[in-house]
Amino acid sequence: MTGIQTRDKLFIGGAFVAPSTDRTIEVVSPATGQVIGRTPEAGPEDVDRAVAAARKAFDEGAWPRTDLAERIDVLRRFLGLYAARMQETGVQIASEVGSPIQWSLRAQAGAPAAIMDYYLTMAPDFAWEREVPGAGRPVRVRQEPVGVVAAIVAWNAPHFISFSKLAPALVAGCTIVLKVSPENALSSYVIAEAAAEAGLPEGVLSVLPADREPSAYLSRHPGVDKVAFTGSVAAGKSIMASAATNLARVTLELGGKSAAIILDDAELDRAIPALMPHLIPNNGQVCISMTRVLAPRSRYAEIVEGLADQFRAMVVGDPLDPATTVGPLVSERQRERVEGYISKGIAEGARLVVGGGRPAHLDQGWYVEPTLFADVDNSMTIAREEIFGPVVVVIPFDDDDDAVRISNDSDYGLHGSVFSADEQRALAIANRLRTGNVGINGGGLSFAAPFGGYKKSGIGREFGIEGLQAYLESKTIYNSTRN
Repeated sequence: MTGIQTRDKLFIGGAFVAPSTDRTIEVVSPATGQVIGRTPEAGPEDVDRAVAAARKAFDEGAWPRTDLAERIDVLRRFLGLYAARMQETGVQIASEVGSPIQWSLRAQAGAPAAIMDYYLTMAPDFAWEREVPGAGRPVRVRQEPVGVVAAIVAWNAPHFISFSKLAPALVAGCTIVLKVSPENALSSYVIAEAAAEAGLPEGVLSVLPADREPSAYLSRHPGVDKVAFTGSVAAGKSIMASAATNLARVTLELGGKSAAIILDDAELDRAIPALMPHLIPNNGQVCISMTRVLAPRSRYAEIVEGLADQFRAMVVGDPLDPATTVGPLVSERQRERVEGYISKGIAEGARLVVGGGRPAHLDQGWYVEPTLFADVDNSMTIAREEIFGPVVVVIPFDDDDDAVRISNDSDYGLHGSVFSADEQRALAIANRLRTGNVGINGGGLSFAAPFGGYKKSGIGREFGIEGLQAYLESKTIYNSTRN
């Protein structure tokens, strides 16, 4: 993308309007460190306007009371307009975040459309009303929209995360204020423009680029009924505390330190290539990255060397180059954070096998080499804390029980995997892992299945029926009328 893109309006209540302040966001390319765009930054008054518009649209407008088929028609138009800009969106987010373009086109731009399509397809068959037995007469149970939703999304996969909230909430009949990170301020306009062109009713959706203070203000706003947040554990705790002031419902999708267990009977020529896409996707800036690899002591050296060969073959470079497999981190601050963890790993006695520095052939941008550590104990900082960069550790284990113990010895419980030639053995281990998602001999994601984590990885679930139910309230109607 060339030139500096400039926006001067915010999308509030279905229209592009002047912001309340003259504060701006500068979007910086992580590949060059240069400014690539500027947008307004939403302030408290803009949040107030957006929540008021959403409140009015929910309390007085037609959207929550519109026939489901009509809502689906509007959202199909929205989806079509969004999907038509998939190439543009993939390039834009790659430019903002540093995602390798091939990954960005698929996950940053393609997957959001698939999420919306899933909910539009499943909604007509969902049990919006049902009857259950009562004392003499059946009791009716209705599913109704929860109300005004504050959706606060992280920068690493902005549209994927946004649509994980937008799709079920809009299908349910909620109205939404979407707060996006400064790093993704430019790409957020694709969502806003598609919504405006599709004819979403006034007040149903607002899109506000802003930093942390407006997020906190939005999460404690008395006009909000539900807060859906994706981000760090620390921010999630703050969001939850803010939402508690109004007893707003919350869904939190937080961090991870996921373990991939390679059992002693695994076929390594299959297991390692199958594992690689799940180790540091999006340059390691994904919560489900399997950054702890657990290897049996009997095959430890073999597995470390197999992973090392794969790491050395990765292509680090310009995120817009189709050959690139690892791009830059999102910011200089994030690179410094990751480099701090690498230094900590070395200081605590881990063995640096591959990487650990900045690529010699790149003299600008926020790059870190794909980094592999061996001889790691699960008590080390690099095995305990979410690094959010291209860093993977290999931890030895003695037997199946030890592998389960190490995997579960974490504050997180988001994802994981088990590799074995014996599917039943792998399944038995998967059933013992305290994590919300487990892959056997690989990984994956189904939008028809619930996604979320145990422990500090979050509260609630996204995707699947559970993801829709997160935006619904259950109403029970007892009818004692006598015939």
